[in-house]
This record gives sequence, structure tokens and C-alpha cells, in this order.
Amino acid sequence: MLKSALKTLTVAAMLAGSSLSAVAADYTLRATANSNENDEDYDGLVVFKNFVEAASNGAIEVELFIGTQLCSNGAECLQGVAGGAIDIYISTSGGASGIFPYVQVLDLPYMMSDDRIAEHVLSGNFTRTLRNMALEDSDNTIRLMTVGNTGGWRNFANTKRRVANPADMEGLKIRTVVADLPQELVKSLGASPTPIPWPELFTSFQTGVVEGSKNGITDIMGMKFPDAGLQYVTLDGHAYMGALWWMSNERFLAMPEDMRRVVVDGFYALQQATFASPKRKSIQAYEDFVAGGGDLYVPTPEQKAAFKEAAAPVYDWFKDNVARGGEIFGALEEAVQEAETSVNGARDADLN
Repeated sequence: MLKSALKTLTVAAMLAGSSLSAVAADYTLRATANSNENDEDYDGLVVFKNFVEAASNGAIEVELFIGTQLCSNGAECLQGVAGGAIDIYISTSGGASGIFPYVQVLDLPYMMSDDRIAEHVLSGNFTRTLRNMALEDSDNTIRLMTVGNTGGWRNFANTKRRVANPADMEGLKIRTVVADLPQELVKSLGASPTPIPWPELFTSFQTGVVEGSKNGITDIMGMKFPDAGLQYVTLDGHAYMGALWWMSNERFLAMPEDMRRVVVDGFYALQQATFASPKRKSIQAYEDFVAGGGDLYVPTPEQKAAFKEAAAPVYDWFKDNVARGGEIFGALEEAVQEAETSVNGARDADLN
């Protein structure tokens, strides 16, 4: 009897609590990521949801839609944000480039040298410049909240041979997305760009349709590409895999200032989580790659400089061919220079 009564009271309390929680939520934010629960994007959203709901004392509820429940690609999802059907969405630069072509600036090779530089750049005014440009070009409907990370750094990987110098890329068929900038990069290094949809890449390695790709190690191991013959990875770190977090500007501005502050701080917490997540996940991924017979090569400083020199024509191509490319390229150059001064100054100070 007592157990039954306690159980009834417990269930009633849970129902009452959920009811109160629903009543207390003045704002509900629908957030989506076209990924899965093993991804850095999901890690960031979990942190965001926890922070925002707690810091707002339940006034804001965050609903997570992981996968393609609300939309299936960058263009469709961003249209959902612009129209108000989706409140928050994360895209890669490739996913957003059809609407905001200048976000491909994040894919320019060898602009940022390491995590500390990249994180400094993406935490400062460069991201605000991108935000203002996107607001202008979307009629103030799509707001860039922050830029985090989704997968670490892009590196060249292939099925044929170790790549230590740009000349080693000659003739390799490298998978790219259907976007001009990565194709221009691959061509500048003497390889052949071959656009292949992501779901078809495993089979394409097996059949020789492509012989290489530009991916982070967690993607390589998560998709089991070594089983398809991908055995050579060169840690050239040519591009930081930026994650652009978008929000409905109307939805954001409709909140009172104190709630907007909570959301802004929530995106800061999300950004920090996505900065950290790939670092941890890549440890096991690298170990598994090598244990499976993979060849992992770190270019010398001289070799990396040679890669950067070979890829230099891509910078001019970007400035000349991408709408507002010169404007955002200059903003990134300035931000990188400031980051290098700040970070290297801190490094020097910590050496003594």
C-alpha cells in the first residue's frame, strides 16, 4: 500500500514538474543539426541546451532535432531559419556557401596555423564581420551567432602513397564537395578534383573512382575509410573545419535583453565545447588509424611552407571570383595577424 502510494505521489510530482516546466518556458527554440549524436555538433547543442535552460531559470526551452527531421541540407535549412520554421541551425562553410558564398573564406588553405590561432580568430571581431555581412545579405533574417569546430582540421588522405610534398599530389583523384574553392585548391596542387557525394565515398575509394580526400581524422575513422583502402594521411592541416551556428534574427531580437544575453552566453559555451570535442575524439581515431596499418605523416615546416606556396593562387581566385571575397579575405588576414601577435606574445611570456 505504502509503496503504491509513494509511486502514485512520485508520478504525480513528475507530471506536475513537467507541467510547470512547460508553463514556465516563455520561449522555445527549435535547434537542428544534420548529423548524429556522435558528432561535435551534438556535443555543442547539448551544452547549449543545458546552459540556456538553466541560466534562464526555465524561461527558455531548447528542443533538439538531430538528423534530417526538419531539413536535409544547407540551403533548405537556412531557408527554414530565414522563414522562422527553424530557430537554430549549424552548417559547414560548404553548406552555407550557396547563400553566403564568402563564408568559404574558412576553407582557404594554410591561413591559420594551429588551434590557438584559429580559436582566437573565431572568438573575435572576424566572426562579427561575417555576422554583419550575412545579416545584410539575408535582409536581416539570418544571424550568425558563433563559429565553432566540427571535426578538427582538414588533411589530405589517399589510397596510393605518402604525400610529403606538393609534387606527391600530382595526378591523384581527390574527392571534393561540389564547390569551386576546394576544387581550385586541389588543382593548384596538381591533383584532379572529383566531386562525389559523401554517402558514395566509401565505395568510390574501393573502386578507384577517387584516390583521396580532404577530411579530418574523426570523419575518416567514423566512416571506416581505411577498410576501403585509405591508408595514407598527411597532417598538413590546410583548413580548420569551421562550424557556423545560425539563428533566426527575428526570433533572437524578439527576446528581452536579459534572455538574449543568456542565448549569447549559451553560444559561447557551445563554441568552447566544439573547440574541445574534436581534440579528445581525435586521440583514439589517430591511434586506431595507425594500429590498422595506416601511414600518418607530419610535414616538416619547410614542406608545409611548400604546400602553402603551391596553394597561393587560390587566394587570388577567391578575391576575384567570390562575391565580397576581397572584403572578407582582408578581415581574415587582419584577424590572423592580430591573433598571431596575441597568442605568440602569450607563448613567449609563458616560456620564462
